[in-house]
Amino acid sequence: MSVVRSSLLIASAFLLPSIATAQSTPAPTPSSTAQQSAAATAPDPDLLVNPAEPDFTLSALPTTLRMPSGKFAFRLTHRFSRPIASGDVGDFFADLFGFDSSAQIGLELRYGLRPGTQVALHRTNDRTIQFLGQHELLSQKAGRLFTLDALVSVEGADNFSEDFSTTVGGVLSHHFTECGAIYVQPLFVFNTNPFEDDDQNTMLLGFGTRLRLGKSRTYVVAEAAPVVSGHDAGIDHVSFGFEHRVGGHVFQLTVTNSLGTTMRQIALGGPHEDDWFIGFNLSRRFF
Repeated sequence: MSVVRSSLLIASAFLLPSIATAQSTPAPTPSSTAQQSAAATAPDPDLLVNPAEPDFTLSALPTTLRMPSGKFAFRLTHRFSRPIASGDVGDFFADLFGFDSSAQIGLELRYGLRPGTQVALHRTNDRTIQFLGQHELLSQKAGRLFTLDALVSVEGADNFSEDFSTTVGGVLSHHFTECGAIYVQPLFVFNTNPFEDDDQNTMLLGFGTRLRLGKSRTYVVAEAAPVVSGHDAGIDHVSFGFEHRVGGHVFQLTVTNSLGTTMRQIALGGPHEDDWFIGFNLSRRFF
């Protein structure tokens, strides 16, 4: 009996601390478990549609819309080369508002490299290729009044084989809840004039807005990119138009005084003060 009693005492000495520890550790409540599960399954906020900022550009200038990590988007730009005021009214309708004319077309593929960082490849049918990278530095969602992105691009003519140009700048935006946004885009475009030894660089101060019409999916878009200093080949880029969002598509009908959609093309501006062109953008988000 003494042996049995001693064995029971030794076993109790080992078991009691573990039992006490198990009793002192509270079991997870159903509410905390549900919260953890909800946090684990919460969707990436970058996947949600932003009614104030539905696209990655205005007409040609960039916005601060974030691209979800690992996702793609596609954009088609189209600028008809016939000026609206060319000929009389009869000629305008005979040419189907300029749609019968040739066009400058751009194809763009955009990819979310990581949260807050996106890259884009843009090629126009004059064989210009532009590589662009954009990264969010500050977010309005963090209690600030604005969002700030850093931007850099490199483009080259003849399928990126000559006349290279680099752009460094930023995109500053402020969202008005779901009503729209305003933008400022300071851009330094280097080597806008590769055929002369002096005055080869251009500084632009872009600005623009996108305003939602009520609670609809239709927006008014406007932008301009006046040259602040440096090379000035033509008139300052200006564009305005209407766009409509349907699911993952955004279609924009635009009127602009220049055909450019890359940074150097925007810096070179339009050909003549009185020439305006009809065009459109079509973007598609694959998420």
